[in-house]
This record gives sequence, C-alpha cells and structure tokens, in this order.
Amino acid sequence: MQGNQAQRFPVAVLEQKVAAALRGAGASEASLAAAVRAMLHASLVGVDSHGVRLTEHYCTMLGGGRLNKNPQLKVDVRGPGSAMVNGDDGLGHYAAYKAVDVAIELALEAGVGAVGIEHSSHLGAAGAYALAGAERGFVTFATTNTDSMVALFDGAARFHGTNPLAFAAPVPGSKPWLLDMATSSIPMNRVLLHRSLGLELPAGVAADKDGRATTDPQAAEMLLPLGGAEYGYKGAALAGVATLFSALLTGTTLDADFIPMYGGPGGDISTPRNMGHFVLVIDPDKFAGRDLFGAMVTRYLASLRGAPVREGAERVMAPGDREWEEMARRQQDGVPVDPDTARFLGL
Repeated sequence: MQGNQAQRFPVAVLEQKVAAALRGAGASEASLAAAVRAMLHASLVGVDSHGVRLTEHYCTMLGGGRLNKNPQLKVDVRGPGSAMVNGDDGLGHYAAYKAVDVAIELALEAGVGAVGIEHSSHLGAAGAYALAGAERGFVTFATTNTDSMVALFDGAARFHGTNPLAFAAPVPGSKPWLLDMATSSIPMNRVLLHRSLGLELPAGVAADKDGRATTDPQAAEMLLPLGGAEYGYKGAALAGVATLFSALLTGTTLDADFIPMYGGPGGDISTPRNMGHFVLVIDPDKFAGRDLFGAMVTRYLASLRGAPVREGAERVMAPGDREWEEMARRQQDGVPVDPDTARFLGL
C-alpha cells in the first residue's frame, strides 16, 4: 500500500476479512452475516462510503457496548399488511433484512407489506434492502433517517440526516431496476473517505461550520441538501420524507436527537441510538399481475435506454445500470479499499 491510494482486493478475501473482524468483536453469526452481505453489496456497486470501510466503526461500537452483540429480533404484526421489527439494538443490517422477509410474507397475503423497524442501528446502504426484495420478485422501498449533518435549504446548521431513499423493482431475465440515493448532496461517509484518500470534494456538496460551501474535506462540518444552491429545497424536503417514514411512523428518534454516529458528547459509544427504518414491499401479482408487470417494465426500460442521446453523450442509462456495470468490473478486477480500512482489516 503506497500513499493514500486505494488498493484492490478479491471479493472473497474481503468477505473473509470483514467477517473475521466482526466475529472478533463478538458479533453473533446471524447478525454479522447480514452486515457482511450489506457492506459487500455497497462495495461492489461502488458505494464505497457504505461498504467494507464501515467494518472498523461497527467493531468499535460492538466493543463499546452501543451495539448488542447477540440481538434477538422480535416481530409484532400490527395488521394484515403492517408490522414492526424490534432490532434489539444490534447491527442494523440484521433487522433490515429481517424486515424485508416479514414484509414479503405480508405482501403475499395483503398485496403490500409495510414494516417499521425500531431499536436498530446504522444499516449501511438502503439499496441493499430494496434489492433484497426485488431479487425475490417484489417492488421494494427502503429508507432510514440518520443523525443531523445536512443543512436545510438556505440554512446554516445541521438539521436532517443524509436520509436515503431506495427503490428497486424486478426485471425478468435481468438485474433489478435500482435507485439508491441520499437526499443530501453526498453521504457524510464520502467526506470521511475523501479525508482518508486526501482528495478534494466536488463543489457544492459540503459546508464549513458557518454554512459556507467548501471543497476541503477537513473543513467540512455539514453537508448541503441535494439540488445545490438553487434547488436544494427539493433535497431538504425529501429528507423529511425519510424522517416521516423512519422516525415518525415508528416512534423512534428524530434526526436532531440522535447520538452522533461516531460518538456523542464525551465520546459516548455505549448508549444505543434507537434508530428507525422503514421497508415497503409490493407484490405485482396483487396489482396488474406479475407477468404483465414484467412485460411492461421490460418495455419501459428498453424505451428508456433507446431514447435519443444529446450531442456528446454516449447513451441513456436506467437506474441501476451504472451499479451493475461497476459490480461486474469489481468482481473481475477486485474491490478498491482505502488505506485506513486496509490496515484495519490486515490486508
């Protein structure tokens, strides 16, 4: 490893190293398997900020007591199409994948399955859970709110979290349609990644302690909402959608009330954060029918990808196309890992 350059490693090696690190931190086999699955998804599709680089953070929180090493998940079905999952303060990936399973069971009967999650923790990339539902044939939505780190439009202080919205849909004979987006300009973990790599941030994505835009990752104290200086009110409002589903409907924690992800006042890494998440699963069979839905989504995507291209552009891409191409490259060439994470994993 030289300088601040990322080095690539085979997926199988990363899977083994990440699992061993979490196991060494005391995580149960069931909960660590979910975390490894979600982190490798993120690393493979190019969401490095939520990939294997989070292993050290999760190990720290397991060691500090914030995360329950052996969570016992509880499911409380509240109605024909609704339920709550209690994550028992364990790794959030474990509770989130469980919520997808529960939501699918509900949707098979009711057509839709809406599952809130309480007493959970950071779950990584929300797209991992939307994808889990789509791979089983269901249209799926997943979201979470997080601790305040994004300014409001024209604001000068942190208010919302990065609050991702993820949607996925099955496509016959193909990878799912997948949208996984933060409602901030970028996730805070991207700032941390740029710090690790010594890279400047793009313009218009982060601000200093006074709310002024900055490209210096060391000076960045908050993020800017999606949409930039002119249209950031859209991103700020969408962040509220994540809070509505993840915190208000589940009765968990508002963005501004979270203990910070990387340690609260006095470096608190022992108090659980009671994070809330939300998963919605829809069964196409209970609407237009799975066959018709499959034919229409195939036709829709063919039309989208065949749309006219502006001068200088190569092609139009559907949500997920870039991710699946990146996954194929990384499966062949290896997954890039930043120097700090490589050292922690012993690579």
